[in-house]
Amino acid sequence: MAATPEQIRFYVDPRCPWCYQTSRWARRLEALGEVSIDWRPFSLEVVNKGDDGRRAPDSGSAPALRLLLAVRALAGHQAAGTFYAAIAGAVHQQGRAADDPDALREALTAAGVDPNIAPDVLADPASWDAVLAEHDAGSEEHRVFGVPTIVLASGDVMFGPIIVEVPDDTEAVELWRHFAWLTRNRNFAEVKRHRSGAPDLESIRRHRAQRVRESAAA
Repeated sequence: MAATPEQIRFYVDPRCPWCYQTSRWARRLEALGEVSIDWRPFSLEVVNKGDDGRRAPDSGSAPALRLLLAVRALAGHQAAGTFYAAIAGAVHQQGRAADDPDALREALTAAGVDPNIAPDVLADPASWDAVLAEHDAGSEEHRVFGVPTIVLASGDVMFGPIIVEVPDDTEAVELWRHFAWLTRNRNFAEVKRHRSGAPDLESIRRHRAQRVRESAAA
């Protein structure tokens, strides 16, 4: 265990399976006392669709990101992490939609927050403005372009790590310390290789099945 957990920012979008896998690793690091996580929203739909993504506050990842900020404001960062884990788990472990109202209510309950806040939060345009403000601040201040992105206490930023499987505790801590060292090293810019596989997640299996159906219909 680290003497003092490092405060990090973790930018998430619940529809990304790679972000979900990395978040499971990060949450385990938090449980082991290595880090303390400030969960931040980042909309891949805004990245991929531009203004069309900005004009879609009620579908895709948007409702979950709006509720993530509401949970964080009401109950703190750990509750926000629990909410994210629950809604992303529903998406990637169960194959549910990120904007499924029942899944969102269940995630609020898991976070210890009254699920009856959902209609009011999602009816308030300010909750989407808050997501866009944090998304834009991440893009401008830290040059966040995708998820998972981690910002260290030093302000150093790195996209990733992208992992296929969640490591055991010993390897999780070792990976963290190597990752943090590389992130702080300003001489280091990038390293990449082909992915060894994909996470064993229901969302991945459904995506592959959809691609097969589309290819057969073409």
